[in-house]
Amino acid sequence: MASRRKASAPVSSNGDATTQRREVPGALPHSSSEVAPSPGKQEPQQIARWDVLSEVSDAGKALATEVPLEDGVSFLRQRISFAHSRWTPQYPDLLYLQLDSFREFLQEDVPPQERRPVGLQQAFLSTFPVEDATGTYQLEFLYYWLEPPRYSEEECRERELTYAKTLKARFRLSSKVSPESEDYIEPIEQDVYLGNIPIMTDRGTFIINGSERVIVSQIHRSPGVFFDQVLHPSGLPIYSARIIPLRGAWLEFVIDVSEVMYVYIDRRKKFPVTTFLRALGYSHDHDIDDLFGLSLPIDPRKADQYVGRRIASEVVDLSTGEILAHRGEILSEELLERLQRAQITSFRIFAHKDPEQEPVLVKTLWKDITRNREEALELIYRQMRSSEAPDLETAVQLLERLFFTPKRYELDTVGRYRINTKLGLQVPLEVTHLTVEDVVATIRDLLEVAEGKRGIDDQDPLANRRVRT
Repeated sequence: MASRRKASAPVSSNGDATTQRREVPGALPHSSSEVAPSPGKQEPQQIARWDVLSEVSDAGKALATEVPLEDGVSFLRQRISFAHSRWTPQYPDLLYLQLDSFREFLQEDVPPQERRPVGLQQAFLSTFPVEDATGTYQLEFLYYWLEPPRYSEEECRERELTYAKTLKARFRLSSKVSPESEDYIEPIEQDVYLGNIPIMTDRGTFIINGSERVIVSQIHRSPGVFFDQVLHPSGLPIYSARIIPLRGAWLEFVIDVSEVMYVYIDRRKKFPVTTFLRALGYSHDHDIDDLFGLSLPIDPRKADQYVGRRIASEVVDLSTGEILAHRGEILSEELLERLQRAQITSFRIFAHKDPEQEPVLVKTLWKDITRNREEALELIYRQMRSSEAPDLETAVQLLERLFFTPKRYELDTVGRYRINTKLGLQVPLEVTHLTVEDVVATIRDLLEVAEGKRGIDDQDPLANRRVRT
């Protein structure tokens, strides 16, 4: 039987067994714990290793950098650049966006009388002044300031505290009644402690309970007006237009499969759009007709070419008070002769020629059960509040607070700019609440979308979104 030969380790001259170390080109060096040098023997000198690519493509340029490693060993890290130019761009300060945004939010170094209505200043201005229920007293905001932080950044990390400054503001309490009234008081000004505001460090971070945190910018839907189209289960298209604010109730206009336009207030209550227009001041049918060019006045003596169309307004004989024709009635030759005998000077006829192919707003007018502004306001109040309006002024205030009050409805400067650009308006950028002009222009553009004269919007592209930090 062949005898097994036991492998033996190399023996040094002094009789101690040593571990053989094999150097592999380009490999990382072994740690010092793996090889124990023999006592009294000097460790061999370490040489530099170079990790070099044997072949480099002619299209690239090799850029080598010597990187030192532990145990005195270094290698060459090679980078290949395929750029045609040696010019290196200067990268901007990526923290500038965060730091500058926070400085603009606080405006700490700006005198109170020179602060712009943005950030913290805008938050105070949008809330104050506030009044009591009777409107006798009001609380006004004058200015705010920040006190230095109590602890430094390093102390906040060690003590697990929040790096913040104290926010204080000065307010004035006064009465709106005359000095002769018993409710009159002298104006009182007082400084009020409001709380602590975390402060951003020079690195663009916040220290919260001793831990350093960063603010992540968000991409969200930009306020403005958006046009869309979806398909009904029957296969017919449904067109919609949404006015989305930064803060406040949504306003959505929809043309359903019956070609009737409705308006949804805050995605809850539904009304014919003509009811909403009446509540905004276009009280009568002829006001809406003139606004969108639905009808035109004609002379009965020259109305032969309009026979077969629908009449757009009631025709009354002023001498007898008799109603000769009703709105929506088709103008026949017999009716035209009757109007001529009654010496009617003028009446209105719908602009569309085919009575069976009525425009969207004409069909909407048939669905509208209101006939003037008062009825429209009462209907909207009853649907929104589930009760009758105590008076007309209360119904008007409900609509004003929903869309036309800056404290409750905010489009922001971005939203106002986008609405002006898309609808072709010239409303000042400072007007960040909704206007009647915005509503009318949105309805006009939605009608053009339904007629195929303009396209719909896509909310996915970044053009319809904004970065908020």
